[in-house]
Amino acid sequence: MKKSDFNYQLPEQLIAQYPLPERSASRLLRLDRQSAAIADCQFADFVDMIGSNDLLVFNNTKVMPARLFAHKSSGGKVEMLIERIEDTHTALAHVKASKSPKTDALLTLENGAICRVIGRYNDLFRLRFETEAGLLKLLDEVGHIPLPPYISRTDEASDLDRYQTVFAEQIGAVAAPTAGLHFDHAILDRLDQKGVARSFVTLHVGSGTFRPVRVEDLSEHVMHKESYSVSQTCVDAVVQARARGGRVVAIGTTAVRALESASRSGLLQAGFGDTDLFITPGYSFKTVDALLTNFHLPESTLLMLVSAFAGYDSVMNAYRHAIDQRYRFFSYGDAMLVI
Repeated sequence: MKKSDFNYQLPEQLIAQYPLPERSASRLLRLDRQSAAIADCQFADFVDMIGSNDLLVFNNTKVMPARLFAHKSSGGKVEMLIERIEDTHTALAHVKASKSPKTDALLTLENGAICRVIGRYNDLFRLRFETEAGLLKLLDEVGHIPLPPYISRTDEASDLDRYQTVFAEQIGAVAAPTAGLHFDHAILDRLDQKGVARSFVTLHVGSGTFRPVRVEDLSEHVMHKESYSVSQTCVDAVVQARARGGRVVAIGTTAVRALESASRSGLLQAGFGDTDLFITPGYSFKTVDALLTNFHLPESTLLMLVSAFAGYDSVMNAYRHAIDQRYRFFSYGDAMLVI
């Protein structure tokens, strides 16, 4: 298939700029994977669609306040987006400036802390932050939540909470696993009362998730890498769900990517590393039986993944329906359950 096959026209006003007042107040489009039937629901109905034998697999990555603002010794403004933390004081980052800083350049952050450019790694800058407290503490002090590029506003204090899942634990992402944003403690309590098991994987969502596909022939696309981890506890939970006749329900495309990356041998295995798995129509899923996801950008790798799972025609028809019914799109938008 071609990139242009995944294009669609989205009215700009359907791009959610803010979350709803309550996490679980979102709408939910239910798409039957076999019949392609569509139902318009509320996210509160999700609990009723999940069986007591099913297993929900969440991504417990935590979004870093990874956007930093600084200035060069010349006074020129610099914006940095931390992509990956290497140690307590060093990170790889995207750097935006009128003129790229050179190696050994010193950058002064908003609180006066100093950052030194110590080299390059592909299109990233390797930065060393000269602060006794360490990089994570520094991010907590002056970092900004890195809202996606299609949210046309600056980050606000509320985003520290709302652009984060209630079960976020492993810090390292620069974008939220957005399907998980719909879950509040009340929904999780209802799932517990129903006896629905849940487990966790970790996939640190990188800024590459927003990178456009630049080639028409998908076989030529070079997928971005993201670090992931699947524990033996999660593997055991999947085995137990299968044994009792339950489904493995991935909460988000990032959970899919982690589970399927750990299943490349054909069998889910515990492990960790970097994955560049690119899932497009024709891919044979090995672990995931159902998927909760948000609505994704035209021509994005995430839309391609969902189309691989639910069927291209079914997904594109569901998107047309969602637009007609004025669902809210992208990170702070509504959800779709493919089951």
